[in-house]
Amino acid sequence: MAPIPRLILLFSGKRKSGKDFVAEELQSRLGPDVCTILRLSGPLKEQYAKEHGLDFGRLLDASNYKEMYREDMIRWGEEKRRTDPGFFCRIVVEGVAQPIWVVSDTRRLSDVEWFRDVYGDLVKVVRIVAMEETRRRRDWVFVTGIDDAESECGLDQGVAFDWVITNDGDQLSLEAQLEELLQFIEGTLKSPPNI
Repeated sequence: MAPIPRLILLFSGKRKSGKDFVAEELQSRLGPDVCTILRLSGPLKEQYAKEHGLDFGRLLDASNYKEMYREDMIRWGEEKRRTDPGFFCRIVVEGVAQPIWVVSDTRRLSDVEWFRDVYGDLVKVVRIVAMEETRRRRDWVFVTGIDDAESECGLDQGVAFDWVITNDGDQLSLEAQLEELLQFIEGTLKSPPNI
C-alpha cells in the first residue's frame, strides 16, 4: 500500500530553471517534518551507478561528473520506463511520512499520469519557468540530445499546470508567488483529509 500524503506538488521545468531552489524554499518555510522533497532522479541515478560502477553521490550533485553521464543515463532510464512506467515513482514514495510531498524533477507525462492514477486530486502540477538568459547565467548551455530530449521537453505540452512560477531572479516576484502557493498548502493542511 502506498503512503497517503495530504498534497503532492509535481514540479517540472527546464534545466537550470530553479526547480530544486523553489522546492527547497517551500520546504524551509514549511519545515522538514511537514514537507519532503522527492527526486525521481535519485533512484534512477542510484540504480544506474550500481549497474555502471559509478559514484552515486557525484551523480546527485550539479557537477560536470553528472553531465558526462547524463545522455546515457537518460537513455537507460527511458528503457526502464518503457518496461514499467511507474518504476521510479514507486521507489521514491516508499516510506515517506510527511503530509506534503514536492517531487522536484517531474519530467515525463508518464510520471504525472502515475501520480494522478495513484493519488488523484491530491496531485497538483507546478511549472517552474526561467528565461533562457537567466538559465545561461546559471551556467546552462543547450546540449543536443539532452535539452531536446523527452527528459527536458516531455511536459512542454499536454499538461495543464495548476501553478506556473517564474524564477528569473526577481526575489520580490518569487516571494509573492511562493506566498500564494504556501497559502494553498496551509489551507490544504487545515482542511479534512480526502480519503
